[in-house]
Amino acid sequence: MSIIEVRNLKKEYPSFTLKDISFDVKEGRITGFIGRNGAGKTTTIKSMLNLVHPNSGEIDFFGLPLKDHEAEIKKQIGYSTGTVSWYPRKKIKDIVAIIREFYESWDDEAYRKYLKLFDLDENKTPKELSEGMKVKFNLLIALSHGAKILILDEPTSGLDPFSRDELLDIFTELKEHGVAVFFSTHITSDLEKCADDIVYISDGEIMAAMPKKEFMKEYSKDDESLEDTILRMERSRTNA
Repeated sequence: MSIIEVRNLKKEYPSFTLKDISFDVKEGRITGFIGRNGAGKTTTIKSMLNLVHPNSGEIDFFGLPLKDHEAEIKKQIGYSTGTVSWYPRKKIKDIVAIIREFYESWDDEAYRKYLKLFDLDENKTPKELSEGMKVKFNLLIALSHGAKILILDEPTSGLDPFSRDELLDIFTELKEHGVAVFFSTHITSDLEKCADDIVYISDGEIMAAMPKKEFMKEYSKDDESLEDTILRMERSRTNA
């Protein structure tokens, strides 16, 4: 079942255009949104969340059009750009006490479960957290209000290799709890480790959107890694 359906999404800027973007995000799967910096990943994600307004196209969540059900849909979405920049000197528990008032669906049991899973100390402040722990804090907030899908823009960017691997392991564990994960990255090894599906964007166009195994079967040459394949495809477009 598709949790998100993006159809013919177009967003025009003076120097860049998203060109009729279409793809699905499936329930209970990890979808990696891969592309080099400037390919259109962030613009796509912001369009999906109505943070920027597309020129055309349709976006449905849970079978409902975003344009008609935005408030209802966003209660079921967790969105993160990677780090925490607000209330840097307040304790996590004090920040949570404020945030929970905005969500009718806030679940203290889920909050405690993920607080333990992520090994977060609620007596610390965001300023005291590592970059990896800041990402976990964002995920904690999203999951505590019952998010059914996480939409994450470059969540592993800037993390050290250990923290990045740990976060990808968490994605896999969240999938086992029934949470779908859609995350953008330019780090191909992230996809090799945990992604079920790949959406590959280049210069504002979707080049492929399919299960990772099918992508490798269709596009990879003998003994190529996923990274080798995408680098070759990028070079081919650059030289065309």
